[in-house]
Amino acid sequence: MDASKSTESSGQKTIKDQTLSGLGNLVRLLPTGTVFTYQFLSPTLSNYGNCNTFKYKFPTSILVGLSGLACFFSTFTDSYVGDDKKNHYGIATLKGIWPSAESKSVDLSAYKLRFADFVHAFFAVAVFGVVVLLDQNTVECFYPVSASTEKTLLKVLPPVVGAVSSVVFMAFPNKRHGIGYPKSSTESSTDSKSSTTSTTTGTTGAVSPTTEV
Repeated sequence: MDASKSTESSGQKTIKDQTLSGLGNLVRLLPTGTVFTYQFLSPTLSNYGNCNTFKYKFPTSILVGLSGLACFFSTFTDSYVGDDKKNHYGIATLKGIWPSAESKSVDLSAYKLRFADFVHAFFAVAVFGVVVLLDQNTVECFYPVSASTEKTLLKVLPPVVGAVSSVVFMAFPNKRHGIGYPKSSTESSTDSKSSTTSTTTGTTGAVSPTTEV
């Protein structure tokens, strides 16, 4: 009896571990701060899934709604490096990014709103919906499900949504780096290379007059 229970529990742990690894790939499509805030506040506001009264369901629903709205809104934000070598954030509009400081080295009209932004916004909300459905506290708060249903959700949702999202993001690549989205390692290395090149150029320029003397 104990052996069967331990086998079942180990099987559930394996499924959850696989789900968390797959979910980690999906969460990359969402703003980091929003996901962290939701996962941090969800257990407390939902009373760990024991939402017997309205005082727990109301703040939990507000948390879900605001987090989903934040995921939707963040896809329409972007950033650029201005003449002052600092990152500036703004909202993509039909004419470009707003608000935007004057920058001679950056074409701000290149950041204008595109159809792909709405596609990304839709899938960002869909991915966040998967995060909510896989959160046991929130599910138990609004619509308690059986263990078998939870097991099915853990198995099916992440790979299905992940596969669909991968295809969509291949067709509509996301080139924005808005609020809550960190820069990729490739861009970071590119920035470091450019700064190193500029430093080297400055050093060469400083040495050349001495050489002529």
